[in-house]
Amino acid sequence: MKYGCLILEKKEYVYLKRILNVSSYADDFQTQKSLQKLNDELKEARIVDEADMPSDIIRFNSVVQVSSHQGWERTLQLVIPAESDFKQNKVSLLTPMGSALIGYSKGDTIVWDFPGGVQNLLIEEVTQEKTAKALEFIL
Repeated sequence: MKYGCLILEKKEYVYLKRILNVSSYADDFQTQKSLQKLNDELKEARIVDEADMPSDIIRFNSVVQVSSHQGWERTLQLVIPAESDFKQNKVSLLTPMGSALIGYSKGDTIVWDFPGGVQNLLIEEVTQEKTAKALEFIL
């Protein structure tokens, strides 16, 4: 891990903790397991001001290119649940993939237990897009 721990911007951290508390009742066991792992990682996370956020950290609305040790590559955008759209490769941070990626940086390798089994993901590229409008409204 490039920075030694997850890094999150303060407002995004507060929002994430709120929705994790609500979503702990997810019906799907694999999703519950992923969200619990994210919750555990957040205990060690570094929380920073917007001005101190490294540009290569995956955060709300980041566009991320990932590759798996199993040979596939994907480009996706990490979004709040209300903006999730599989057809447009917009992945909710409350999915196993979304919870695996948030707070990591370009070049990091993540080992995560997905519904299809444990996978090693390499974060190839991170591009920042404007913060989600819904998130700005909520915060």
